[in-house]
Amino acid sequence: MKGLRYRRILLKISGELVGQPDGGGIGIPRLRGLAKEIAAVRESGAEVGVVVGGGNILRGAIASEEGIERVSADYMGMLATVINALALQNALEQESVETRVLTAITMEQLAERYIRRRAIRHIEKGRVVILAGGTGNPYFSTDTAAALRAIEIEADAVLKGTKVDGVYEEDPVKVPNAKRFDSLSYIDVLNRGLRVMDATAISLCMENSLPIVVFNLNGSNNIQKILQGENVGTIVS
Repeated sequence: MKGLRYRRILLKISGELVGQPDGGGIGIPRLRGLAKEIAAVRESGAEVGVVVGGGNILRGAIASEEGIERVSADYMGMLATVINALALQNALEQESVETRVLTAITMEQLAERYIRRRAIRHIEKGRVVILAGGTGNPYFSTDTAAALRAIEIEADAVLKGTKVDGVYEEDPVKVPNAKRFDSLSYIDVLNRGLRVMDATAISLCMENSLPIVVFNLNGSNNIQKILQGENVGTIVS
């Protein structure tokens, strides 16, 4: 672990980034590529927890807007994260990475129940821990779940993988000359309404002095570059 900027990380991945190229379903090639990168990160000595979203399968908030009762829609979204977690676990195990899925929703046949001390113990033993089921409560996003779990497992940083290379003043897809930030404060993110993570997640990180690194997950070895101290993406601290 000597020389790493962050000893223990919580990697937050949106469901879209493990889906098919159109964003839906499960993208096996994407999962395999992600698993190889996480395997290399583990080989470097870093300890890794992962929270993966479920938006490639179902987004609770959108399902609610389309007529499904909000609490039911959110629980459906939590189940979608479990499906992605199991898919990622399989991809990691094919890379010979010892992995555990812990879920906030009890489902003994599929995964272990999330218990903080158990999660930390798995990490200390060198296992990649995939934390599924969100917080286990409706009305909370997987961003909030990632911030909460990162604090609970005593991570040194949240690494949020996205499709872009950092945080921009405006959507870079719509505004090609939009300004990209190298660094931001938590208050800047909240005051500007920047879409880094939701306000609850940002507030949790701010209260616990937990840095967030927003980066392009599709870039070559970007997680390792961040751990080695390279200036990749945008850091919120």
